[in-house]
Amino acid sequence: MNRLYDFIRRHPTWVDGLWAGLLLVLSCVWIVASLAQPGVDQMLKDRKEQVAAVPIVLALSLVVALRRRATDQMLLLATGAGLAQLVADVEPNPGNFAFLVIVFTVASKGAGWASRFALVGAAVAPAISTLRWPETSQGTMSAVLNCVFLTIPFLLAWVLGDSMRTRRAYYQQLEERATRLEKEREAQSKVAVAAERARIARELHDVVAHNVSVMVVQADGAAYVLDTAPDRARQALETISGTGRQALAEMRRLLGVLRTGEGTARDHDEYVPQPGVEQLAELVEQVRATGLTVDFRVEGTPRPLPSSVELTAYRVVQEALTNTRKHGGPEVGATVLLSYGADDLTLLAEDDGRGAQAVLYDDGGADGLGHGLIGMRERVGMVGGSLEAGPRAGAGGFRITAVLPLKGAS
Repeated sequence: MNRLYDFIRRHPTWVDGLWAGLLLVLSCVWIVASLAQPGVDQMLKDRKEQVAAVPIVLALSLVVALRRRATDQMLLLATGAGLAQLVADVEPNPGNFAFLVIVFTVASKGAGWASRFALVGAAVAPAISTLRWPETSQGTMSAVLNCVFLTIPFLLAWVLGDSMRTRRAYYQQLEERATRLEKEREAQSKVAVAAERARIARELHDVVAHNVSVMVVQADGAAYVLDTAPDRARQALETISGTGRQALAEMRRLLGVLRTGEGTARDHDEYVPQPGVEQLAELVEQVRATGLTVDFRVEGTPRPLPSSVELTAYRVVQEALTNTRKHGGPEVGATVLLSYGADDLTLLAEDDGRGAQAVLYDDGGADGLGHGLIGMRERVGMVGGSLEAGPRAGAGGFRITAVLPLKGAS
């Protein structure tokens, strides 16, 4: 049964052709039966009517066969066949069933003008047929009732076809809406993936750039004093070891975010919490251990801050001190000021070194450098804050100022 239904859906013209052939056979039987009834004046009275009936029946059968392939054209062909039937006085016959079929088809899938034309035809054709071929034995009231009963099937066919058109349009809208929603979901997923990749890139940069920079500085210092001051070399190696463990812990935490439900609770307990302003003192001490002079001050009354602001503040200071160590030159000193305001937290990180090249903070680095400042701007922007970075006016060195609003952050 399913195979038959699938075949009908794939080959609608073949099905219509089968019905058209059946209609043609019935029409031919009607013509033959009419010729075999002598003395009946209403049935093909002369040779002229016999000849006219054949092309009309063929045209109406063709209307049924091609109703879905050329709907509007078949409506015009049916109209022409009906007019020819009126002129040639070929009485109603089985072939006229094609008018009912074409009205339904045009209403369901034809053009707008064709549907309206079919509705008018469905309303007036039965009346014209009743007037053209009246029943001599019927009275006026019987003729009117007969006309009404003939009109109702045509109007119902049009209404049924139009409802199918409406339902088809509704289903099409649902499909289009589902397709559009699917595309929107895909686009939102891509945006979310891109945002997550950017966040991971910022975290990796902050973890790797800072800790590896500290390790490189300590390793260079240890190599320099290895023979002359073994104690200082040992202290530098211990700093490298501690910094490496810290970097591994932060990397483990970051990779834990990327994991999809793997591992146990014990594994997650090993992940260190997100750093915040309370860890800034430790960060400054770690940087001081590399030989960089840092003046760290806090203004205002410290209080609990939203976690997003805490992490952003820590990363901004971390990146600023990393840049000072990388670009400030020898004997550079840095200042970090953390100011608690009523509605915001202000960070000031500056140094008195030689500063960075303009390409590192204006264009983001044509050679791939400057990603730290880009990450700073992205982090500050995500909490609704503002960031200014650039050389200090007339004093040399580099200055970074970030204002992080506390209202609305989480």
